[in-house]
Formats: sequence, structure tokens, C-alpha cells
Amino acid sequence: MQDDRPLIALVTGASRGIGGGIATQLAARGIRVAVHYHRNDGAARAILQGLSGCGHEVFGGDLADAAATENLFRRVADTLGPVDILINNAGVFFDHPPLRTDYEHWQAAWRTTLDTNLIGPANLSLLAVQAMAARQPRGHFGRGRIVNVSSRGAFRGEPEGPAYGASKAGLNAMSQSLAKALAPSEIYVYSVAPGWVETDMALGHLNGPQGGSILDQHPLGRLNRIDEVAAAVVYCALDAPPAMTGGIIDVNGASYLRS
Repeated sequence: MQDDRPLIALVTGASRGIGGGIATQLAARGIRVAVHYHRNDGAARAILQGLSGCGHEVFGGDLADAAATENLFRRVADTLGPVDILINNAGVFFDHPPLRTDYEHWQAAWRTTLDTNLIGPANLSLLAVQAMAARQPRGHFGRGRIVNVSSRGAFRGEPEGPAYGASKAGLNAMSQSLAKALAPSEIYVYSVAPGWVETDMALGHLNGPQGGSILDQHPLGRLNRIDEVAAAVVYCALDAPPAMTGGIIDVNGASYLRS
């Protein structure tokens, strides 16, 4: 029997920035969106109010907490219906340069970063794919899709935040492992790796003492825009061919080119 219900997407870290842009573009394509946030309920509801269409909802949860992550996924499924698209976008970054960070803060940075940026997405992915596998495929779309928002830092390194670079490299490896495991089940997994993006946090750095060196990295003469990164994620979530599963798409304005 053909499944004609609307597609449902869970977008983590959707209360601002890239996640908010992804939620907005998915809603414009007729997808029902679960707008996830960690702490800022008000910002998430502001994103919700701006989404086109209907049937969207806001959900809070700490992805660094395994029980809270499972509860988040169950609440989305109970409220909106089965999750067809999982966008693992939420992430944290802490400065912890190795020669200027004491042991206690080093431990905390690694633990929180990996729990949020890698373990949380891994837990959500497991819950999602086990549910997706039980459904009928929808032609080109398959049984479900996961898009992981990585970073150019997974390839070029993050000297001020090595845990961040490691977490995003791990996210890429997880994406490729899942893509190989799930392709026979018609569940497709993609990664999108942005560079600097015009978010509030990035603009703060751009206006600081390192702003000139950051801008010099970008041949476009500007940072990448939120809508550009969101467009790549939405393409993977809805339009990318199954043969692209396991692929990593760079969206960094040629600021870092890998072979």
C-alpha cells in the first residue's frame, strides 16, 4: 500500500542559524517539521511562527543525554507521526587550545562536544533507521533519509577546538558507515560540510581581531550564507539520487579544497 501521508522531518538545533534555515526551506517544500532546540524555546517558537504550511511543532531536548534523546524522538513520532527525514544539525563548539587549556576544562570540552556532536546524532540515527526500515519505500526517496551537518574542520583541523574537528570527522565516518549498512534497505545517508557561515556566532568572530584573516580564506569575498548551506541539506533530504548516499558535500566557498 502506498504511503501518501506528508513527509516529516526532525531538524535538530533548529532554533537559529543553519538549522532554522533548513526548517524554513523544508517547510516551503511541504514537509512537516519538528523544530528541535536545546535551551531557547522562544527562539524555536519564532522559527515555528515563520514556517509556511501547517502541522509543524517545537520540541526541546538535550542531545548529550541519551535518555532525553530517546524521549525527544518518541515525542516527535507520537505528535507528528513517523520521522522520514532526520537532519542532525545541532552542535557545540568550545575553545580549548591544547597549550592554553587546563586538564579539567580539556576533559569537559571533549566530553560535551562528543556527546552533543557525535553520540547524540548516532543515537537519533539508530532510532530513526530502525523505524524507517519497517516502512514501504517511496520511489526515489526510499524508506527514509538522514543528513548530517558536518564541517570543513573535519578535514582541515580545528587548532582552537580539536574536539570539534574530531567530532565532525567522526560524524562523516558514521555517515559513510551507515550509508553502506543501510543502502540495501533503501535508507540514504548524506553529509554536508560547511565552512564559515553568516550566523550570529560567526559574525561575532568576523567583527573581532581575527576577522580579516577569516575573510581572507574565502575567494568569494564573503562568508557562506545560511540559505546556501540549507539548500544543500534540503537537496540531500529530498532530491539527491540514491547513488549519492555516503557522499559528503562541501559548502565552503572554496575556502578549503580537499583531494
